[in-house]
Amino acid sequence: MQVNQLTKRYDTSAFFSKHKQTTLALNQVSFHVKEGETLGIVGESGCGKSTLGKSLMRLIEPTSGSIQMKGKEVTLLKERDMRSFRKDIQMIFQDPYASLNPRMKIKDILEEPLIVHKHGTKAERQKRVKEMLHIVGFDPSYGDRYAHQFSGGQRQRIGIARALITHPSLVIADEPVSALDVSVQAQILNLMLELQKTLSLTYLFISHDLGVVKYMSDRIAVMYAGRIVEMGPAEDVFHKPLHPYTSLLLKSIPHMDHVLETQDVSAEESTLVSEDGCPFYKRCPKRWAQCLQAVPPLYEEETGHAAACYLYQKEEHNEEDMVIQ
Repeated sequence: MQVNQLTKRYDTSAFFSKHKQTTLALNQVSFHVKEGETLGIVGESGCGKSTLGKSLMRLIEPTSGSIQMKGKEVTLLKERDMRSFRKDIQMIFQDPYASLNPRMKIKDILEEPLIVHKHGTKAERQKRVKEMLHIVGFDPSYGDRYAHQFSGGQRQRIGIARALITHPSLVIADEPVSALDVSVQAQILNLMLELQKTLSLTYLFISHDLGVVKYMSDRIAVMYAGRIVEMGPAEDVFHKPLHPYTSLLLKSIPHMDHVLETQDVSAEESTLVSEDGCPFYKRCPKRWAQCLQAVPPLYEEETGHAAACYLYQKEEHNEEDMVIQ
């Protein structure tokens, strides 16, 4: 998948007011996902990462930009063509309790995507359902049960089975373990990694949890206020962060083996996206006057590792240009 300049605008207005305010939930987001890899999307709540995932599936219609999948421009697909597209791209949802129909048996929940996409005969569909139940660790007899008879972790396994049953080319996992107990999270993550190896899956993994993203991802994109502010190999992003926001996020992680002075990353200022200047300007400890003039592009500091920060442009900065806080 190749995404270029993806933007999502929301126009809002207060009661009894004619003036509209434009909020950019996504602001010119660009990236690619290579076959067989996991690209992690990480950021605070409200940064736009879930909006990004839903926009890629066109569950939310993007305002502008390009989404290319297997040579096709997804944003131009008609409704009748979306069915085949959604067969190739599936989503694992955050809430395993709300994402399963309580009135349907598990076998019917899993068979439904196959019926929608007109996959095989009834016998072939039932065989595929039993196969997927086995793959995620269930006995085929579990298919006769209802969602309320399963724990949260078991329900998420069912959600994973439903997402994979159509043999998708890309799986978008939107906070797939955030609603689960910590003891269960590792089981689900390990299952996803095992399935990726055996089924040659490609993941777009969305989470606010830095540790989870590092564990799952080959590359990581850090989002802030609707923009990607850093992107690179997972190890580089964690051990050699470039963007001041990424550094701040990493300093907020508590460590068990030694005491560090952690920093709060809660927003002191509104994180609504501004089209002029760096969105992180008011919170940045290394801001320059230049940062207010235009949004910095992604500067590649090392091969495959880039940050949207003027600290990494080729021109030299003078210390007197730094804004004193």
